[in-house]
Formats: sequence, C-alpha cells, structure tokens
Amino acid sequence: MRSPRNKVFITCAVTGNLTTPDQTPHLPITPEEIADAALGAAEAGAAIVHLHVRDPESGKPSMALEYYREAVERIRAKNTQLILNLTTGPGGRFVPSENDPKVAGPGTTLLLPEKRVEHVAALRPDICTLDLNTMNSGKEVVINTPGNVRRMASVIATAGVKPEIELFDSGDIALMHDLVKDGTLTGPVLCSFVMGVRYGFQPSPETVLYARNLLPSDAQFTAIGIGRTAFQSVALSYLAGGHVRVGLEDSIYLDRGVLAPSNAAMVEKARRIVEDLGGQIAPPREARDTIGLPTRLADAKHVA
Repeated sequence: MRSPRNKVFITCAVTGNLTTPDQTPHLPITPEEIADAALGAAEAGAAIVHLHVRDPESGKPSMALEYYREAVERIRAKNTQLILNLTTGPGGRFVPSENDPKVAGPGTTLLLPEKRVEHVAALRPDICTLDLNTMNSGKEVVINTPGNVRRMASVIATAGVKPEIELFDSGDIALMHDLVKDGTLTGPVLCSFVMGVRYGFQPSPETVLYARNLLPSDAQFTAIGIGRTAFQSVALSYLAGGHVRVGLEDSIYLDRGVLAPSNAAMVEKARRIVEDLGGQIAPPREARDTIGLPTRLADAKHVA
C-alpha cells in the first residue's frame, strides 16, 4: 500500500483536443491565449502545463509547428522554470468509410508516427505525451499500434524528451511493460491513467488502485478524471500516492453548474483539495527532481 506523497505536482492541461469553444467562452484558442493560460496556471501552483494548440481562426485543433513554437516561446520568455509537456495524441484517429470500412472516411486524422512527433523533435520540450491506447472513442477508433508507438518513442528519445505514458485501460499498461522490457522506454516511467473516456478506464477508487498496482514500483503516476469527476480524481490520485491534473482539456466546470473562469482557477481548487488532505504542492524545481528531468540552466543561475 502506497501512502500519499509528502509533495505532489500539479499538471494543468489548458486547452486540449476535444473541448470546443461553444462549450465555454474561457477556452484559450490562440498561441498567445494558450501561453497566458499556462502562465496563469503556473502562478496558481502548477509545475507542469500540458499543451495542445488550435487554429486561431476556427478554434479547431491543430498540429501546426508554428503555433506550438509561438506558445512555447511566449511561455519561456516569462517563465523559464515551468515544465512544458506537449501532446502527441493528435494524428491517431481513424473513421471507417460507411461502404468500405478499410478506407478512411471523413474525420480520419491518422498520420505517420514521425509526423505526430515532429514538433517535439523541433522544440524539445521537457515532456511529451505518448499514448498507448488502441480503442473505440465515441463512434471512431484511436489507433496506436506497438510498432507505431516504438517509432514515436525513438524520435522522442533522440530529442532528449521525457515521455509521459498515457494509459486508457489495463492493456495499455501491459504494453508499457513490454516497451520497458525491450528498451523502448527507460524507467522510472512517468505515466497517467485517463479515466472517464467512454470505453476506457472509468473513474473510481477501485480503478485507481487496480491501475496503480499494475505499475512498476518506481513509477510516477497521475490519475486524471474527465468531466464531472475531474476534482474527485484529484483526491483519488493524491490519496493513492499519485500526482494530480486539472484543466479545461479535462473539464469545463469548477463546481456543479459553474463554468471554470480560467485554468488558474482550476489549479487553485486542486491545490486546496491536496492541501486540505494534508499534502503539499511541489514547485517546478522539485517536480523536476521527482520526475528525473535536468535542471534548466536559467534555474541553476537563479539558485546560485
């Protein structure tokens, strides 16, 4: 049985891929808005920000390197310590055609693995996600085959970036063990359980403990709740010995029927939950030590 950690880090996922502007007027869209949201989350106590980007005109999800570059540069110009975590999730969705299911239909985003991580190779963030799920997702399918995951992991490793392994069901954890065993991934692993996506892990204390007990003993994990269980999952993750994540990618509500006015407000609430349960929040430098990330040069000068 793992006890709650003395200190945990908060990750804030500020915009995501599926939350839409018509769901909330507070969703950051442009690179400037995304950077501002990340900086606000950091001021509220987040040590890590998880970033997607969007087309500034349409608000739809984008994979454009220019948007990632602008968001990263804007954040780094004002905060050199915040840990940046870029997504590699987009590019894995397949929608079969109605009359020929082996042919991709409208909505398919499936790309070459190397294309899905080209922004990681170019920008070299501290962390990037690496999804292991092949699963039904609504009426569509997300595909991450072991071979394609290995190709993405190779680019990530060459860039010197730490992968955060996103796990949507127990089979993903079995794949993660195989990837560690064959050297594709090196430990200690950093991972997250994504709970609340239909047809994947569902949020409950039993789910968190079951998934946690399948991990290597030295793994760092976060249990993430999607939708109305976002803040319940903060407590569940902390009490199970994990870290915590919130943000407008995961939920748009601060309380029942109350839209979150900002990502920072969600971080503030998550921080209160952890502190009310007796925990402490780790700043970026301590989170780096916990994860095994190098200290940034600017941080070392600041310490000196």
